[in-house]
Amino acid sequence: MTVIDEVLAANEIYARTHEFRKLTPRPERKLAVLTCMDTRLSIRTLGLKEGDAHIIRNAGGIVTDDALRSLVVSHYLLGTEEFMVINHTDCGLMHTTENDLRTRIQNRAGTDAISPAFFYAFQNIEENVRHQLQKLRTHPWIPKSLPVRGFVYDVSSGHLREIKHT
Repeated sequence: MTVIDEVLAANEIYARTHEFRKLTPRPERKLAVLTCMDTRLSIRTLGLKEGDAHIIRNAGGIVTDDALRSLVVSHYLLGTEEFMVINHTDCGLMHTTENDLRTRIQNRAGTDAISPAFFYAFQNIEENVRHQLQKLRTHPWIPKSLPVRGFVYDVSSGHLREIKHT
């Protein structure tokens, strides 16, 4: 049995009670979080429960066009009023460079590709958070009045540390 088969079997059990059927697409706490896809970050680590926030994930917690699209929909269509950007210590993208990662993938895949154009590897986590905040704060569709705050999650201690925008 594959892991996907195991997930499907677990879903059959879950569907019998389907406890989240009463939730709406509008987050109860009116919060949107852009964070990394890392398995060590969860709603539990943020003190949230299902339905509290939109959690938008990608490698590195990067404000890509698609993440921006989701945040804009979250705010204008579904009523979120605050954005959090969360990066974390020991991120895989901190342990490589754009060129090294692209070369590694091309060598293993045996071909060049045009997409994705960038992987957004970075070395300095605080600077990366500030850069993501800057992308959001300067976008014309993100209201200046909307709180946009950035954090680093320490995977060893479990603490969030706020990164002030300079």
